[in-house]
Amino acid sequence: MADTYKFYCERADAAAVAAAEAKLDNVRQRELRAEKTWRGLAEKAQAAAKQREKDALEKAGRLTDRISVGNEVLDADVRSGS
Repeated sequence: MADTYKFYCERADAAAVAAAEAKLDNVRQRELRAEKTWRGLAEKAQAAAKQREKDALEKAGRLTDRISVGNEVLDADVRSGS
């Protein structure tokens, strides 16, 4: 994710610079729209990475709630009688 997020931020920064340097209004507006889009993509990439991390932590937590009995693997709630 870091590479994708970084790439999107770099593109947004480049668009912001291009907008600031633009002599024509339509070019400036195009670059500002591009910057907004790249920043949105960066935010989505960051949110997706955080969600993946959260999911991985939850999955790891579920795995630690499992126990082995002989050749069987039981969930913690099964052994507690729930």
